[in-house]
Amino acid sequence: MGKETHRPKPSKYPVGYALSGGFIKGFAHLGVMQTLLEHDIKPDIISGVSAGALAGVFYADGNEPHKVLDYFAGHSFQDLTKLVIPKKGFFELSEFMDFLRSNLKAKNLEELSVPLIITATDLDHGRMVHFHRGPIAERVAASCCMPVMFAPVNIDGTNYVDGGVMMNLPVSTIRRICHKVVAVNVSPLIAKEYKMNIMSIAQRSFHFMFRANTFPEREKCDLLIEPYNLYGYSNRELEKAEEIFEQGYQTANKVIERLLEEKGKIF
Repeated sequence: MGKETHRPKPSKYPVGYALSGGFIKGFAHLGVMQTLLEHDIKPDIISGVSAGALAGVFYADGNEPHKVLDYFAGHSFQDLTKLVIPKKGFFELSEFMDFLRSNLKAKNLEELSVPLIITATDLDHGRMVHFHRGPIAERVAASCCMPVMFAPVNIDGTNYVDGGVMMNLPVSTIRRICHKVVAVNVSPLIAKEYKMNIMSIAQRSFHFMFRANTFPEREKCDLLIEPYNLYGYSNRELEKAEEIFEQGYQTANKVIERLLEEKGKIF
């Protein structure tokens, strides 16, 4: 079982969001969340991994989903990362952490207006860790830290990498404490062609691994939304954030419209 640094209160939350990893595709989370909020489905707690943790923390900090795009406008991938001699990874996330510290009102998880659980992988001990408390920037960066691409993030002497290595769709984290769980998976793998270079091969291999560990989690939610129109976006195309947001927004609207038509309710 994964180590938990702290646990949230055991009382039931009406609705929880479980947000998957997905790197640049994580902006689709914000589009999906915008649709859900427009249908009055608001999260009382959020569980996020990697890009899902990033989307979740900006919402939990008091931002409307569509407004989060403003924080990233004008930034490039290079602005948020630091290229290094690849001993531990091709890039470091120090600039990304500075970006978070500069743009989030809350500095610690326990200060957020909506409870947020961030899942990362403890690389030293081979286990999941679910962060409920402590400095936000380091914990979000740890959860987003795709191995090979990024150097591990060290927190209190322990090295962490992407939470998706062990749980890329964190439904189990909140299942027992929520009446309803909405899961958003922005990384459904589609077997398309890929480039034969080290980064492309590494990322595709990780995506297969991440996809595999989502299968049992998909069965545990009450509502699953999976945008299948996100293939082809490069992980460095930060300038396409608004376009990716719109893809998530449209997908969620279609899912909800279908459910209302077929069942007369969303869940």
